[in-house]
Amino acid sequence: MAIIKDYEPVSSFSDEDSAKFHDKRGDELVAVAFLKTLAGAGPALELAIGTGRIALPLAAEGIRVDGIDFAPKMVERLRAKPGGDQLSVQIADFADVSVTEQYSLIYVVWNSLFNLLTQDDQLRCFENVAARLRKDGSFVVEAFVPSFLHRSRDHQQVEAESIEVDQVRIGVLRHDAATQKLEQSHVTLSPAGIRLDPVVQRYAWPSELDLMARIAGLQLQDRWGGWCQEPFDANSDLHVSVYGR
Repeated sequence: MAIIKDYEPVSSFSDEDSAKFHDKRGDELVAVAFLKTLAGAGPALELAIGTGRIALPLAAEGIRVDGIDFAPKMVERLRAKPGGDQLSVQIADFADVSVTEQYSLIYVVWNSLFNLLTQDDQLRCFENVAARLRKDGSFVVEAFVPSFLHRSRDHQQVEAESIEVDQVRIGVLRHDAATQKLEQSHVTLSPAGIRLDPVVQRYAWPSELDLMARIAGLQLQDRWGGWCQEPFDANSDLHVSVYGR
C-alpha cells in the first residue's frame, strides 16, 4: 500500500488537497448568520481566512470582508471561487493582524487560533486584534474545548473518525501537557493507499483565552456552545466566544 502524502505538519495547510479538505464543514450557514448580526454594516476581517468558506458567504450578505492567511494554496482556492477575487487578502502571519483599518468584526474560526503555537503568539494576536477593533467592535473566536484529553492514555490517543466499506479514517494524537501542544495526524486508509494529514496546535482553555482578552483590553461578552447559540456548559465540545471593550 502506497503512502499518498507524507509531509511535515507545518506545511499541511499549504497542500492543495488539504485546502480542499478545509473547504467545507457543514456549519457555514449558521456561522454566517451569527457573524452577520455582529458585523453590522462592516467591515469585517477574518484571520486564517483559508478557502473563504465563511468569508465568501458573509461577503455575499453585503458586508465587506478582508482576510489574512499564511497558506498560498488556501488563498488560491479562495480566488478561484465566484467573488473570491473581490476580497482583499494578505499572505501573512495572522497574529500580526497586519492591516491599518478599523473593523466592526474580527473573527477566527475552526480552531485556527490554536495554529499559533505559543502563548505569546496567541496573546500577541489578541493585542493586535484589540488595536484594530472599533470601539463597539467584536472579536469572535470559535475553538474546541480540550476536555477530550481525559481519554488519552500515556499522553496519546487513537480514535476511529469514520469507517466506510472502502475507506477508514483514524485520528492519532500526542499530547504535551507542559506546552499544551497537540501533534495530530488524520490517517486515511483506502485502496488508493495511505494518506496522512498532520496538524500541530497549541490549545488553550476558554478561561485562558479570557485572560488573554483582559490583558489586551477586551472582555468576554458572550459565550455559546455553538453557532446556534446553544448554552455553553461542562458538556460543550466547542465554544463560540465574543469579546469586546
